[in-house]
Amino acid sequence: MSATIFSHLLLPYLIAMFLAINMGGSGTAPSFSTAYGTNLIKKGLIPGLFGIMVFIGAIAAGKNTSLTIGNDLLPREMMDYTLVSIILLSVSLALLFANIMGIPQSTSQATILSVTAPALYFNTLNTNKLFVDILPTWFILPIISFVICFLIGKYIYNPIRKRGLLFKAKTHNHPILKGLIISMSLYVAFSIGANNVANAAGPIASMTINELDMHPTEHNFKLIMILSTLIVAPNFGIGSSFFGRKIMQNTGKEIILFGKIEAIIIAFVTASLLLMASVIKGVPTSLVQLNVGAILGIGVAKLGAKNIFRKTEVNKFFVIWLISPLISFFTALILTWLADTNGLL
Repeated sequence: MSATIFSHLLLPYLIAMFLAINMGGSGTAPSFSTAYGTNLIKKGLIPGLFGIMVFIGAIAAGKNTSLTIGNDLLPREMMDYTLVSIILLSVSLALLFANIMGIPQSTSQATILSVTAPALYFNTLNTNKLFVDILPTWFILPIISFVICFLIGKYIYNPIRKRGLLFKAKTHNHPILKGLIISMSLYVAFSIGANNVANAAGPIASMTINELDMHPTEHNFKLIMILSTLIVAPNFGIGSSFFGRKIMQNTGKEIILFGKIEAIIIAFVTASLLLMASVIKGVPTSLVQLNVGAILGIGVAKLGAKNIFRKTEVNKFFVIWLISPLISFFTALILTWLADTNGLL
C-alpha cells in the first residue's frame, strides 16, 4: 500500500518541482532586475537570496492562496494524482514557453486557468470564487498599481526631480538608497513566495491529503502545506539560475529606463499590492502585471504616454500574456478529456 501511495505521489511532486523551476525563472525579474541592472548584487547571489525569501514568504503568508488553488475553485476531493499532474504539467509547459521567449509571465493566471479547465469539464467550477474574487482582482490591481505610481510620479517625484535633488551624485549613490533597492528586491521575493508558491503547493497539498486518506482539517492542510512548501520552494532558486538572467536582461536593462528611486517606488507598490491580495483575499494574482502597471504609471508621469510605450518592451509582453494562460487552459482541458476517456479519472 505504501509503495502504491509513493508511486502516486512521486510524479505530481516531480512536476510541481518542475513548475517551481519555471516560476522561479519568471519571478526573478520583478524581484531583482533593478538590483541586477544597477550592479548592486552579484548575479551569482541572486538565485540563493531569491529562493530563501520565496520560502519565507510562502511559509509566513501563503496559506490563503494555497486554499484558493487547492480547494476553492475545484472541489478538494477531486484533486487526485492524475488530475493534479495534469494541472501542474499544463502550467509548467505554458511557463516554459514564456521563459524560453524571455518574457516574465503570470504564473498565477496560468495556474488558475489550468485548474478552471477540469472544473469546467466536470461542471464543478466555483464560479462565485472565480468571477467575484479572482477576475476582478486581476483587472483592478494593475490599474491601482498604475494610478498610485502615476500620482506619486506626477505630484511627488517630478516636483522633487525638477529641483535637481535626485541627480546629485551624493544622493544617487548614497548607501541608504542602495540598501533600499536591495531591501525592496527581498520584499518582492517575499511577496512572490506568499502568492506564487501556492500555484504548485496548493494542489499538491490537497492531493496528498486525499491520497493519504487524511481528514481535511485546517491543521492537517497547514501541516501538509508546510511539507509541500519545503519541497517546492527551493526549486524557485534553481529556476532563477536557469532562466532568471535572460528575463532580468529584458526587464533590468531594457524595460526599466528609470533611476533608482523610481525603481524603489515600483517595487514597493507592486510587492505591497501582491501581499495584500495574498493575505486579505487569498487571490493568486500577477506580480508581473502589477509591475508593468507601476512602470507605466511612473513612466507616463515622467515621459508621457507616447514616449513610454515607444521606449519600452511592454508592447510585445501583452501578446505572451494572452497566449501563455491559453496554452495552460487548453492543455489542461485536452489532457483531462484524454484521461477521462481512458478511465484514468
